[in-house]
Amino acid sequence: MISRRTFITGSLGVVGATSTVGLSSLLAGCSGGSTSTTDSVLGLSDVQLVQRFPQVLVPGNVRLPFSLANQAGLLTTDSGVDLPQTLTAKLINADTQKIVAETLSADRHDTGLTIPYWPFRVDIDKPGIYTLVVDGGPAEGAAIQVLNATEVLIPLVGSQLPGFDTPTFDDHRGVEPVCTRTPEPCEFHNITLNEALALKKPIAYLVGTPAHCSTGTCSPALEALVAVKNSIGDAMTFLHAEIYTDDKATTVAPAVVALKMEYEPAIYITDASGKIVERFDAIFDADEINAAISKLNL
Repeated sequence: MISRRTFITGSLGVVGATSTVGLSSLLAGCSGGSTSTTDSVLGLSDVQLVQRFPQVLVPGNVRLPFSLANQAGLLTTDSGVDLPQTLTAKLINADTQKIVAETLSADRHDTGLTIPYWPFRVDIDKPGIYTLVVDGGPAEGAAIQVLNATEVLIPLVGSQLPGFDTPTFDDHRGVEPVCTRTPEPCEFHNITLNEALALKKPIAYLVGTPAHCSTGTCSPALEALVAVKNSIGDAMTFLHAEIYTDDKATTVAPAVVALKMEYEPAIYITDASGKIVERFDAIFDADEINAAISKLNL
C-alpha cells in the first residue's frame, strides 16, 4: 500500500512548481490601469506562473495548465485582481532555442473553481526540455519537461484504459466510504470499471476525492459529470473511484495504484472501444470536461 504522505508528496508537485513571470504590465493592461496601479493591488512587481500539471507529459498534443500567483499564494477569483481572460505565449526548444510554436493562447477557466487556470495546448513531437514564454513576461519563461512515452507509467491518450474491479455500492472492496461526495454519494458506483468496459460505451472515469482533494478540482468535476449524465443519459458510462481507502485519507486506494498514479485527481474519457481519447490531470473544470465529451457526438 502507498501511504498518504508518499502520495501527497507527488501531488504537491502539481501545485507547487512556479516560474517567475513579469506579468504585472499584462495584468494592468487587462484591468485598464497602469503598472503602478496593479502593483498596489498585488503588492509586488511580478506575478508567478504556476504549473498545474504533473510530470507525465509525453510527445503529442500536450496540455499545459497554469495558474497565477503572487507572494501571498495562488491568485483566486476573489483576489481583487482583474485577471486576464486570455494568456498568449510561444514555446521554445530549450536545447536548440528554436521556436516550436509561436502563437499559443489559453483562455481562463474557473467554472466551479476559486483558482483560475489557463490551459495551453501545443503539439510537441519529441521528448526534451522546452520553455513556455508568456507574452509580457521575461525571456527565460517557464521550463517544461516532455518525457519519452516509455518513461511514463500511467495510461496515455491513445492507449486502452486498463480494466479494474473498482469499488461499488454492493462491494466496497475495502474502501470506506465508497464515495466522499456530500450530502449524498454520487451514483457512479453501481458497476465496476471492468463491467463498464464490457458495455462497449464511451466512459468518463473520475479518480478523485471530493473530501480530500489537493487541487480543489474533484468536487466541481464530479458535479459536472453528474450534470452531463443527467443531460445525455445512458449514452455514456460514468464512474468515480476514491483516492483513499478511509475517511482519514491515510492509505491510497487500489484503484489509484492500478493506474500507477502518483498525483490526483484525474479523469479518463474513452470512446466506445475503451481507447482513451482525453485525460485531464490535476486541474480541470466543467467547461473542459463538457468540451471533451461533446467531441464524442453522443
